[in-house]
Amino acid sequence: MTAGLSACSSSSDTSGDSSGGNTTIDVWLMRDSVSAQFQNEFVKGFETAHPDIKVKVQIQEWDGIGEKVTAALASNDAPDVIETGNTQVAQFAQSGGLLDLSDKVDGLGGKNWLKGLAEPGIYEGKQYGIPYYAANRVVIYRTDLFKEAGVDATAIKTRDQWIAATKKLNTGGTQGIYLPGQNWYTLAGFVWDEGGDLATESGGKWKGTLDSPEAIRGMEFYEKLQALGKGPRDSDEANPPQADVMAKGKVAQVISTPGGANVVIQNNPALKGKLGFFPIPGKVADKPGAVFTGGSDLVIPTASTKQDAAYTFVKELTGDTWQKKLAVAMSYVPNKTTLASAVAADPGAAAMAVGAAQGHATPNTPGWAAVEAKNPIKDYMTAVLTGGDIQKKAATASEAITAAMNSGS
Repeated sequence: MTAGLSACSSSSDTSGDSSGGNTTIDVWLMRDSVSAQFQNEFVKGFETAHPDIKVKVQIQEWDGIGEKVTAALASNDAPDVIETGNTQVAQFAQSGGLLDLSDKVDGLGGKNWLKGLAEPGIYEGKQYGIPYYAANRVVIYRTDLFKEAGVDATAIKTRDQWIAATKKLNTGGTQGIYLPGQNWYTLAGFVWDEGGDLATESGGKWKGTLDSPEAIRGMEFYEKLQALGKGPRDSDEANPPQADVMAKGKVAQVISTPGGANVVIQNNPALKGKLGFFPIPGKVADKPGAVFTGGSDLVIPTASTKQDAAYTFVKELTGDTWQKKLAVAMSYVPNKTTLASAVAADPGAAAMAVGAAQGHATPNTPGWAAVEAKNPIKDYMTAVLTGGDIQKKAATASEAITAAMNSGS
């Protein structure tokens, strides 16, 4: 979700030093999560407000971070604060290596946290991950193509209106929408809209539920929408990169995080000023469509010997003052629903914030990692879009999800 943002400093860079303060905390932040400018601004502000605490930031790479964090949590030399993907928290909490922060939730304004960030930070009823920032998908559209087709994007509030508009756009050599067949995060939103889920838990066991009536309806809508463009049925949004496709041709819409618009313009500068955004529509006009909430949480290892200072750092970075600044600097959705106005002047982030109120996360269990590793959801989507029996294919996919989630690997 953070691809395309401004690069941070290298992993050997630090902010602050170990001199002149009573305590120095080691903090792991992820590559490209924030810009070097914002990082330096925050550290300077934090150390000014808390002169007894110095901050040493190490930038980590996303590739292989799971193994690196797991090893750090099991060691006697863990950092004091770690940024982790919101859906990774359960995996790390399972080991017992994270500090239980449940008693801090009220003091951090937890009642207003985005659901899609807060819930993945919980493991077995305890809050280990503190919501940091969020990002989710919106519709990026060509304003010029909408105008030519006589379509008013601001009037698209429901799925039915979206389908009607996309059909109208799908003329004269224009793809109404470019939607590849395996964009499973988008499918998940449609499933959640229908009241279904990817998997459910009962008695300590997880079961894939793509074959439920609700999930089937979600897939049927995906199939209907996908047919209004020329997206491949057997690949995802990265193959080929959908921003490249939009940049090269007359594609009216794609479903992406707002940062995708920057990539489109980089590839085709002529489209500067011709891209707009709106939230993924829901079933009814007064409720936007459900979306997968990506983003990060902050955690504190139990092995940290500076937990009080680490908590002070977390409280500042996830507090209202710095959340507003972060949202503006990075076009992120702040961690609280009450802060959505902070991005009102940023069209992409504003559309994202509307959708974030209906944000969800993947099943909150360490076993979900095994599902994503094999990802039978993608195979299921392709099978349906190429003419397979939806009920039978959904049952097969659900069985694969069940096996993966309960395999312990």
